[in-house]
Amino acid sequence: MDRRSVRSFVMRAGRITDAQRRALAELWPRFGLSYGPQLLDLTALYGREAPSTLEIGFGNGEHLAARAQAEPGRNFLGVEVHRPGIGHLLLAATAASLDNLRVIDHDAVEVLQDQIAPDTLDEIQILFPDPWPKTRHHKRRLIQPEFAALAASRLRTGGWLRLATDWAPYAEHMRLVLDACPLLARQHADAAPVAPAARAATRFEQRGLRLGHEVADLAYQRRP
Repeated sequence: MDRRSVRSFVMRAGRITDAQRRALAELWPRFGLSYGPQLLDLTALYGREAPSTLEIGFGNGEHLAARAQAEPGRNFLGVEVHRPGIGHLLLAATAASLDNLRVIDHDAVEVLQDQIAPDTLDEIQILFPDPWPKTRHHKRRLIQPEFAALAASRLRTGGWLRLATDWAPYAEHMRLVLDACPLLARQHADAAPVAPAARAATRFEQRGLRLGHEVADLAYQRRP
């Protein structure tokens, strides 16, 4: 995949608390990873061989921290560009002593391209990505054919791509794109590693539910 001129996110400074700012300065050496054009050795990074989950766009990290704490036998890698959210997750990670969690502050597409080897991950989760609802912005949506092929290639055979959105037109777009990817097969969402009913609700999910939106959970498994 070529370097993108159109990205699926906009960098917003946002309000950052003093605690989050301190977390970014003091806790990053423990949990943070630098982006670079070299593959990550996940076994060396976590000091063990274990199933690995990548969460793209974790927001404030509530869901990612909850899963990392509930599943100590699994390695978790979060990718986010919103620095207040990263700071929030770092505070939660240190409070819970989450040794199975690492974070990268960079564009997730470039992380997948440059730092994750093919056939490496057991799960990729993308929860409530920006739907870019206006027609002229649809090109900014993360879920596109090129991304589907890239994400699928980084999963092991039998690995899972899990997604959720509260924007019905985006859910349909996701289905059309991912159903067309030859490496992916759609499955019932409850068959994925974490069933929707067991998922810790994210801030964006809670907002969507308050607005009366219906949440769509999608699950795809990597074909041989």
